Formats: sequence, C-alpha cells, structure tokens
Amino acid sequence: MKMKNITKSLLILLSIFAISCETDDVEDRPVAIAVDAPVLAAPGEGSNYVLDVTNAASQIERFVWSSANFDQDVVVNYEVQLDKAGNNFAAPKVIASAAGQNQSAVTVQTLNGAAIAAGGEPFEAAQFEIRIKASLNNASEAMYSNVVTVSITPYTTYPYEDLYLTGTATAAGAENTAANMYPLFRDPANGDSYSYTGYFAPGQFKLVRKKGQSAPSYGTNGTSLVARLTEADADPAAFEVTTAGYYTLTVNVSELTYTFVPFDASAAPTYPTIGVIGSSTPGGWDNDTDMTQSTFDSHIWYINNIALTLNGALKFRANNSWDTNWGGPTSYSGVGVPGGSDIPVGISLNGNYNILFSDITGQYIYIPVN
Repeated sequence: MKMKNITKSLLILLSIFAISCETDDVEDRPVAIAVDAPVLAAPGEGSNYVLDVTNAASQIERFVWSSANFDQDVVVNYEVQLDKAGNNFAAPKVIASAAGQNQSAVTVQTLNGAAIAAGGEPFEAAQFEIRIKASLNNASEAMYSNVVTVSITPYTTYPYEDLYLTGTATAAGAENTAANMYPLFRDPANGDSYSYTGYFAPGQFKLVRKKGQSAPSYGTNGTSLVARLTEADADPAAFEVTTAGYYTLTVNVSELTYTFVPFDASAAPTYPTIGVIGSSTPGGWDNDTDMTQSTFDSHIWYINNIALTLNGALKFRANNSWDTNWGGPTSYSGVGVPGGSDIPVGISLNGNYNILFSDITGQYIYIPVN
C-alpha cells in the first residue's frame, strides 16, 4: 500500500511540474517589439491613375516599401491598404499582400475594385490614401507606413442599363420605389433589347431606368415605344392591360419598338423552392441559398442583397436537388436551360446583388445593389 501511495504522489508531482513548465514556457515566450515602421516609396505623392476597363488585366502600379524592423529575426506580413481621403482608414481596402517582400504589383482591375469599394464614383477623379501595414499576426502590435495621397478615376464595374416594371398592372403597383419592382431580362447579345414573360394584372405599366425616378422612362403611343429621357420631356402614355394573364413583353430601346403578346403558362410546373448555388454564392457548391417566390407571380423568384464573389459561378436549382437545375453561358443576364453549364458570374468586384429568375423561361439577371 505504501509503495502505491508513493507512486501516486510521484505521478502527481510530475504532472504539476509539467504543467508549471508549460505555463512558464508560454509566459516566457518572447513578444516581438516594433522598432521601425516601413516607408512607402512608390507610388509618389500626387500620382494620378485614370483607369480603363480595356486594360483591366494590365499592371497599373508596383508598390514599393522599405522593410519594417522588429527586434527579432522574423518574417513580416505586409498589406497595401487604400481608403478614400478623409476616412482615416476606418475601413481600408487591401489591394495587395506580401510576406517578407518589399514590393507588390497591382492590376488595373484590382485598383479599380478597391477604389469603387472605398466609395469612388465611376469616371470621377477622387483623392485616395495609401499606406503599408506591417504585422506579425498576433505576436506584436502592427506598424503603419507614411500615407501617400493619389488621384484615382475608376470605371464602372457594371456597364449595363436596366429597365424596371412599374404600375398597377405589375407587382410594384403604383409605387415606383417599391422593393418588388422587377427588372426586365436583358438580352446578353444586345444591350438595347429586353424581355419579360410573366403575370400582368388589369391596369397600366411603364418602364423606368431607375427606381424612384420618372425619367428616363418609356411608354407607348399605341404602336411604338416612346422614350422620356429627361424630366423636361413630355410624359408618354402608359401601356394598358385589359385582361389579367401571362404575357411576353419585348422592347428595343434603340429602335423604339415593342411587342406585348399573351403567353400560355398553363403547363408550367410550380416549384416548392428554387435556390442559387455555386462557388460565387454564400453556400458554395454545398448549400443552396433559397430565393423568394413572388406572391404576384408564382413563376418569378428573387433574392435581394446576396453577396456574390468574383472568379466563381452559380446555377439555379429546384427543391435543393440537381434533378431540376438551370445554367447558361453568360454573365449578368441570360437564359438558363435545364442542366445547362455553370453560369460564369463575371463580376470584377465582390459585392451584394439582386437576382431575378423566371422558372418559365429560364431567364436570369443579377444587378449590383447601389
């Protein structure tokens, strides 16, 4: 019995000693001390960048900085940060990162995306500030370089114009600022051509470029499309719907032509759920992000403010299953076909988008949230 007690006591002492040593190791582990911050050498103060989408993949700048100095021989992580002048880097955008390196090349597309994300307006020059962050993860306080102010003129990351349905014959009703103002589907091969197949109630409708604005807008003279490009232009007559039902509306804003013809939707199946799935969506290829079924038209599905990421793809599918799915070859808008290819998202900047999908035609469109 005494031998067993001695053995147990030794084991307990050894355990306490081991724990004590581990604690001492953590407590005595050296923490790096920041000594000298990096110095941003290029670009120079006042550099001017007028960005062009045709050169999106080209290098626009090579950022160069001196090494940060910590009191230990460590690999330093660097970030090139950008924010709009006056924001004090409250929400900086990272345009490049490098470990143990003192320079990083940046493309036109990357700089443009950061400028837009930081609050830049397309085709308007604005002042932005750039700095270098040096850090060792959690082993030390981060250090920041001097700040360089530059001028950047970004381009739009969404080079399309849209048309929205508004009026008593549509889901939006008479209020043209309604959240359920559905866009027409844009022809991916012709930016002036749009179409929409869906339910229309008895009443009137017009087409507007932007929610809440009465111009630019489009109405009719009974035979042709009539444009109201500015508030000073005469307001054309609205389209009239006398009989409720499904119709296909097609318009061409350059030729000022339209057709509005009945559509037989009696054989179209109604799905319990439809969602988006893919590497650009929040759930990746593992989980659907469910869309909302329109209460006005059971064949129209939408999702607002969904975060999409660049360099990815998406598809639409019913009932969380691959048995019924739609895909297509074109970004931003197009026609999905059953079992079609992955839709290339094609955006140049991560952000939130509104998506509309028709399970009758397979048409889809996603529009950035302003």
